[in-house]
Amino acid sequence: MKRFIALSLLAMASVPVAAQDLSPQLQASRAAIQQFAQSLQGELQAAMQAGGPVQAIEICSDRAPEIASQVSRERGVEIGRTSLKIRNPNNQPDVWERQVLEEFDARRAAGENPAHIETQAIYIRGEEKEYRFMKAIPTGEVCLNCHGAQVAAPVEDALKRLYPRDAARGYEIGDLRGAFIVRQPM
Repeated sequence: MKRFIALSLLAMASVPVAAQDLSPQLQASRAAIQQFAQSLQGELQAAMQAGGPVQAIEICSDRAPEIASQVSRERGVEIGRTSLKIRNPNNQPDVWERQVLEEFDARRAAGENPAHIETQAIYIRGEEKEYRFMKAIPTGEVCLNCHGAQVAAPVEDALKRLYPRDAARGYEIGDLRGAFIVRQPM
């Protein structure tokens, strides 16, 4: 049986388990996301300059999982990305992640800036406990090259080749593209 105790970063005091000091996990999660995002963004920007969106898709396909693994090893956490509309089947959200993504999307729709949407939780599975942190990924203008409603023919071809079951399309600027997820054993 799975259950979770969510701790909203904006309303921690109202949740009974907020008495537990999770600031070390929170800081470690934010640092891991920053490292992962900066590394991936740097490689994506270089790919866009060198070969455009098609080359950037190759980076997402090949390098993003490698960067996530490297950051996970260095930081002692498990980091990844997930979305309600996935491109890579390995990024499928679990039940808790799906609930959080739906909550994030509702918060964005209510006017909250997706760049500031995040949450943390203690996730309990039997006797195992893990700390989880999710941070929203907003859709920026450059994202539309590969995630917009319409993409160029070479991009379409690359997506069909690398992601035959791609569902990560139709986004507009400011939409919730997905979220970073960090897990830490407790």
